[in-house]
Amino acid sequence: MPNELETYLKRHRERIETALEARLPAEDRLHPAPLGAAMRYAVLGSGKRLRPILVLAGCEAVGGDIDQALAPAVAVECIHAYSLVHDDLPALDNDDLRRGRATTHRAFDEATAILAGDALQTLAFQSIADEEALAEAVRLRMVRLLARSVGTDGMVGGQALDLAQEDRASDVAALQRTHRLKTGALLQTSVELGALAGGATPESREALASYGGHIGLAFQIVDDILDISGDTQSLGKTAGADAAHHKATYPALLGMEESQRMGRTELDRALACLESLGPEADPLRDLACYVVERNH
Repeated sequence: MPNELETYLKRHRERIETALEARLPAEDRLHPAPLGAAMRYAVLGSGKRLRPILVLAGCEAVGGDIDQALAPAVAVECIHAYSLVHDDLPALDNDDLRRGRATTHRAFDEATAILAGDALQTLAFQSIADEEALAEAVRLRMVRLLARSVGTDGMVGGQALDLAQEDRASDVAALQRTHRLKTGALLQTSVELGALAGGATPESREALASYGGHIGLAFQIVDDILDISGDTQSLGKTAGADAAHHKATYPALLGMEESQRMGRTELDRALACLESLGPEADPLRDLACYVVERNH
């Protein structure tokens, strides 16, 4: 990773961590119920923070003030954390390891994990709705956009398709549809939320949305590759889980070489979407390369 990007990521992660810390409830908020502790466990102290960083970078790309983008950045990370907590449950992926430590339902219990996920989802929308620095019309557009990307036409719908396709033959078109919803929708929305926070023109917002769609697909392709080529320690989650669950993946359908080629093609398409934007979009360009070239 180039030093410039590493510095950028570190600086923005620190701002996001501070904002998350301030927004999450105290550990003992509902003592003796461990809900606050479970929410903090699921969110704080680990994770790449790619989605909230994309919010901030999308805002910067259109010349906006990232202070205006912190509320939606918190929102997308709360949504992402909730999705991981629920995906790891025995009824879904049944995983014991996430971000290098015990999954939330293992660290606490299943009931607490379910409630923590529920609370994180609602906190995401509250984070945006409460942000008085943003105009009400902007907040409404953000809430609508985020809700669409999370529900049946986004992440949850994609997860349902993913489960339905276990142990079944699939094709690339079906796999892309699943992953555009399950993974791509929230990544795309992250960039769009930043554009809204920064007051983007319709043309710039459309360009950033297209960029987000391409890196969302590239991210999942690389994730599928790393599930085979990576190891549990570096990934921070159980390597080989896709094969264990008999899931359709790009390497399984296309092979490693063709999957890598597809990832690079999506990278090229993402970068082309940014041609109309100036140097303020350079962090987005670097992040697209990072998504494709990462090893964990």
